[in-house]
Amino acid sequence: MYRKYFKRLIDIILSGMGLIVLSWLFLILIIAIKVTSPGPILFKQKRIGKDRQNFQIYKFRSMRIDTPDVPTHLLENPDQWITSIGKILRKSSLDELPQLINIFKGDMSIIGPRPALWSQNNLADERDKYGANTILPGLTGLAQISGRDELSILTKSKLDGKYVENITFLGDFKLFFGTFVSVLSADGVAEGANKKNSNEKK
Repeated sequence: MYRKYFKRLIDIILSGMGLIVLSWLFLILIIAIKVTSPGPILFKQKRIGKDRQNFQIYKFRSMRIDTPDVPTHLLENPDQWITSIGKILRKSSLDELPQLINIFKGDMSIIGPRPALWSQNNLADERDKYGANTILPGLTGLAQISGRDELSILTKSKLDGKYVENITFLGDFKLFFGTFVSVLSADGVAEGANKKNSNEKK
Protein backbone atom coordinates (compact mmCIF):
# COMPACT_ATOMS: atom_id res chain seq x y z
CA MET A 1 0.00 0.00 0.00
CA TYR A 2 2.76 2.46 0.90
CA ARG A 3 4.81 1.77 -2.22
CA LYS A 4 1.82 1.81 -4.59
CA TYR A 5 -0.22 4.70 -3.18
CA PHE A 6 1.07 6.59 -0.16
CA LYS A 7 4.66 7.15 -1.29
CA ARG A 8 3.55 9.28 -4.24
CA LEU A 9 0.97 11.09 -2.12
CA ILE A 10 3.64 11.95 0.46
CA ASP A 11 5.93 13.15 -2.35
CA ILE A 12 3.27 15.55 -3.63
CA ILE A 13 2.43 16.90 -0.17
CA LEU A 14 6.02 17.34 1.04
CA SER A 15 7.37 18.79 -2.22
CA GLY A 16 4.44 21.21 -2.44
CA MET A 17 4.94 22.29 1.16
CA GLY A 18 8.68 22.57 0.57
CA LEU A 19 8.22 24.87 -2.42
CA ILE A 20 5.97 27.14 -0.36
CA VAL A 21 7.88 27.11 2.93
CA LEU A 22 11.27 27.51 1.26
CA SER A 23 10.16 30.19 -1.21
CA TRP A 24 12.13 32.81 0.76
CA LEU A 25 15.29 30.72 0.41
CA PHE A 26 14.66 30.21 -3.30
CA LEU A 27 14.40 33.99 -3.70
CA ILE A 28 17.68 34.60 -1.85
CA LEU A 29 19.52 31.98 -3.91
CA ILE A 30 18.06 33.27 -7.17
CA ILE A 31 19.31 36.77 -6.40
CA ALA A 32 22.72 35.45 -5.30
CA ILE A 33 23.15 33.48 -8.52
CA LYS A 34 22.13 36.42 -10.73
CA VAL A 35 24.42 38.98 -9.08
CA THR A 36 27.51 36.74 -8.94
CA SER A 37 27.58 35.39 -12.51
CA PRO A 38 25.87 35.90 -15.86
CA GLY A 39 23.55 33.23 -17.18
CA PRO A 40 20.35 31.40 -16.28
CA ILE A 41 19.31 30.66 -12.71
CA LEU A 42 18.45 27.03 -13.33
CA PHE A 43 20.60 24.35 -14.86
CA LYS A 44 18.66 21.70 -16.77
CA GLN A 45 20.06 18.33 -17.67
CA LYS A 46 18.72 15.13 -19.23
CA ARG A 47 18.63 12.28 -16.74
CA ILE A 48 17.43 8.67 -16.76
CA GLY A 49 14.12 8.23 -14.95
CA LYS A 50 11.72 5.42 -14.17
CA ASP A 51 11.77 2.59 -16.73
CA ARG A 52 14.78 4.38 -18.30
CA GLN A 53 12.62 7.21 -19.65
CA ASN A 54 14.55 10.48 -19.89
CA PHE A 55 13.47 13.67 -18.13
CA GLN A 56 14.89 17.13 -17.46
CA ILE A 57 16.28 17.54 -13.96
CA TYR A 58 16.42 21.02 -12.40
CA LYS A 59 19.26 22.39 -10.30
CA PHE A 60 20.42 25.84 -9.32
CA ARG A 61 23.27 26.72 -11.67
CA SER A 62 26.59 26.46 -9.84
CA MET A 63 29.05 26.70 -12.74
CA ARG A 64 29.96 29.30 -15.35
CA ILE A 65 28.02 29.25 -18.62
CA ASP A 66 31.24 28.67 -20.60
CA THR A 67 32.01 25.43 -18.74
CA PRO A 68 32.87 22.60 -21.17
CA ASP A 69 29.85 20.40 -21.81
CA VAL A 70 31.19 17.33 -20.01
CA PRO A 71 30.41 15.75 -16.62
CA THR A 72 32.19 17.46 -13.74
CA HIS A 73 34.25 14.36 -12.98
CA LEU A 74 35.90 14.65 -16.41
CA LEU A 75 37.12 18.21 -15.81
CA GLU A 76 40.77 18.41 -14.82
CA ASN A 77 40.22 21.44 -12.61
CA PRO A 78 36.50 21.86 -11.88
CA ASP A 79 37.08 24.56 -9.28
CA GLN A 80 37.96 27.08 -11.98
CA TRP A 81 34.49 26.67 -13.48
CA ILE A 82 32.47 26.75 -10.27
CA THR A 83 31.06 30.16 -9.39
CA SER A 84 31.60 31.76 -6.00
CA ILE A 85 28.04 31.07 -4.88
CA GLY A 86 28.22 27.72 -6.65
CA LYS A 87 30.82 26.43 -4.20
CA ILE A 88 28.41 27.07 -1.34
CA LEU A 89 25.48 25.60 -3.24
CA ARG A 90 27.31 22.39 -4.06
CA LYS A 91 28.87 21.87 -0.65
CA SER A 92 25.53 22.39 1.09
CA SER A 93 23.54 20.56 -1.63
CA LEU A 94 21.29 23.64 -1.91
CA ASP A 95 21.74 23.41 -5.67
CA GLU A 96 19.43 20.38 -5.53
CA LEU A 97 16.43 22.31 -4.16
CA PRO A 98 14.75 22.91 -7.56
CA GLN A 99 14.29 19.16 -7.77
CA LEU A 100 11.29 19.72 -5.52
CA ILE A 101 9.67 20.80 -8.79
CA ASN A 102 10.65 17.48 -10.38
CA ILE A 103 9.16 15.64 -7.41
CA PHE A 104 5.91 17.61 -7.53
CA LYS A 105 5.62 16.97 -11.29
CA GLY A 106 6.15 13.24 -10.84
CA ASP A 107 9.57 12.94 -12.49
CA MET A 108 11.19 12.02 -9.18
CA SER A 109 10.47 10.91 -5.64
CA ILE A 110 11.93 12.27 -2.40
CA ILE A 111 13.60 8.91 -1.71
CA GLY A 112 14.99 6.70 -4.47
CA PRO A 113 18.10 6.01 -6.55
CA ARG A 114 19.77 9.21 -7.72
CA PRO A 115 18.97 9.69 -11.44
CA ALA A 116 21.87 8.79 -13.69
CA LEU A 117 23.09 11.03 -16.50
CA TRP A 118 21.51 10.27 -19.86
CA SER A 119 24.92 9.00 -21.05
CA GLN A 120 25.57 6.72 -18.06
CA ASN A 121 24.39 3.55 -19.72
CA ASN A 122 26.85 1.49 -17.67
CA LEU A 123 25.16 2.60 -14.45
CA ALA A 124 21.67 2.19 -15.91
CA ASP A 125 22.50 -1.29 -17.22
CA GLU A 126 23.86 -2.33 -13.82
CA ARG A 127 20.75 -0.97 -12.09
CA ASP A 128 18.58 -3.04 -14.45
CA LYS A 129 20.08 -6.17 -12.88
CA TYR A 130 18.74 -5.13 -9.48
CA GLY A 131 15.41 -3.64 -10.56
CA ALA A 132 16.49 -0.13 -9.59
CA ASN A 133 15.14 1.43 -12.79
CA THR A 134 11.58 0.31 -12.04
CA ILE A 135 10.88 3.12 -9.56
CA LEU A 136 11.10 6.89 -9.66
CA PRO A 137 14.61 8.23 -9.05
CA GLY A 138 15.03 10.21 -5.86
CA LEU A 139 16.33 13.43 -4.41
CA THR A 140 18.25 11.24 -2.00
CA GLY A 141 18.59 7.54 -1.37
CA LEU A 142 20.44 4.71 0.31
CA ALA A 143 23.58 5.23 -1.79
CA GLN A 144 23.59 8.96 -0.94
CA ILE A 145 24.04 8.29 2.77
CA SER A 146 26.42 5.38 2.17
CA GLY A 147 29.27 7.14 0.37
CA ARG A 148 27.76 9.13 -2.54
CA ASP A 149 30.47 9.91 -5.12
CA GLU A 150 33.01 7.59 -3.53
CA LEU A 151 31.00 4.47 -4.34
CA SER A 152 31.67 2.33 -7.39
CA ILE A 153 28.93 1.80 -9.96
CA LEU A 154 28.50 -1.80 -8.82
CA THR A 155 28.16 -0.81 -5.17
CA LYS A 156 25.70 1.99 -5.99
CA SER A 157 23.58 -0.37 -8.06
CA LYS A 158 23.49 -3.02 -5.34
CA LEU A 159 22.46 -0.44 -2.75
CA ASP A 160 19.77 0.90 -5.10
CA GLY A 161 18.51 -2.65 -5.61
CA LYS A 162 18.49 -3.25 -1.87
CA TYR A 163 16.33 -0.15 -1.45
CA VAL A 164 13.86 -1.28 -4.13
CA GLU A 165 13.42 -4.60 -2.33
CA ASN A 166 12.67 -2.93 1.00
CA ILE A 167 10.58 0.19 0.35
CA THR A 168 8.76 1.08 3.57
CA PHE A 169 7.59 4.26 5.25
CA LEU A 170 9.98 3.73 8.17
CA GLY A 171 12.86 3.07 5.79
CA ASP A 172 12.16 6.25 3.83
CA PHE A 173 11.83 8.20 7.08
CA LYS A 174 15.27 7.03 8.22
CA LEU A 175 16.86 7.81 4.85
CA PHE A 176 15.27 11.27 4.79
CA PHE A 177 16.80 12.30 8.10
CA GLY A 178 20.02 10.39 7.43
CA THR A 179 20.50 12.65 4.42
CA PHE A 180 20.76 15.71 6.66
CA VAL A 181 23.66 14.12 8.52
CA SER A 182 25.37 13.25 5.23
CA VAL A 183 24.91 16.77 3.84
CA LEU A 184 26.14 18.49 7.00
CA SER A 185 29.29 16.37 6.98
CA ALA A 186 29.70 16.63 3.17
CA ASP A 187 30.24 12.89 3.33
CA GLY A 188 31.34 11.32 0.06
CA VAL A 189 31.25 14.48 -2.06
CA ALA A 190 33.77 14.38 -4.91
CA GLU A 191 34.80 16.83 -7.60
CA GLY A 192 37.21 16.59 -10.48
CA ALA A 193 38.75 14.15 -12.91
CA ASN A 194 40.32 12.06 -10.20
CA LYS A 195 36.90 11.29 -8.74
CA LYS A 196 35.78 8.85 -11.39
CA ASN A 197 32.50 7.79 -9.78
CA SER A 198 30.88 11.23 -9.59
CA ASN A 199 27.82 11.57 -11.83
CA GLU A 200 27.00 15.23 -11.39
CA LYS A 201 27.60 18.09 -13.83
CA LYS A 202 27.23 21.82 -13.18
